[in-house]
Amino acid sequence: MSSDHYFTGVPESELKLRPLSVKLAGQDLDLVTASGIFSPDRLDQGTQVLLANTPEPPPGGDFLDLGCGWGPISLTLALSSPHARVWAVDVNERALDLVRRNAEKAGVTNINAVLPSDVPDDVRFRTIWSNPPIRVGKNELHGMLEKWMPRLEPSSDAWLVVQRNLGSDSLHRWLSDTLPDDFHVTRAATGKGYRVLRARRSGAQLISSDPE
Repeated sequence: MSSDHYFTGVPESELKLRPLSVKLAGQDLDLVTASGIFSPDRLDQGTQVLLANTPEPPPGGDFLDLGCGWGPISLTLALSSPHARVWAVDVNERALDLVRRNAEKAGVTNINAVLPSDVPDDVRFRTIWSNPPIRVGKNELHGMLEKWMPRLEPSSDAWLVVQRNLGSDSLHRWLSDTLPDDFHVTRAATGKGYRVLRARRSGAQLISSDPE
């Protein structure tokens, strides 16, 4: 029996593609998944709740899908904002391969499916959407969020979905206590045992000057 987890870098199980039909961004898509990744058989309920309770993304900019899996969030962002550049980030190389396959199937060309280390350090994000990998453990999860959330641009939002009984309320408190002072974290929605958390970064302060 394989010991693969969805946060395994290179799954040991044999790659066997399986079809998956799903509706994303109002479009019916015929995609592929495989074992060794998160939720290979369906659009998981947490992601469903996130997509149902998140407003339309900005028309352009760099977007981040943190922990992309086979790509439902990335595909939604790319289809909704074709002028944006979507960074689909995961440690699981099989998941990244599936995102690339699914982007081709969906006819989108604005997704970069990459390992975390492959995102240039100077990239800042107009929005972040994530169904974060809670089961990697609190320390690993906190480290991920401390790394990526401060890369959100001013006057922008991050949207996270977390199951209530897996610590959504404690994560809400941790984010409020840990993120820089210009972040404001609220509970945006609740559904099917999940919370959607919104982390809003305020705009940059303008320095006024007297006219000459």
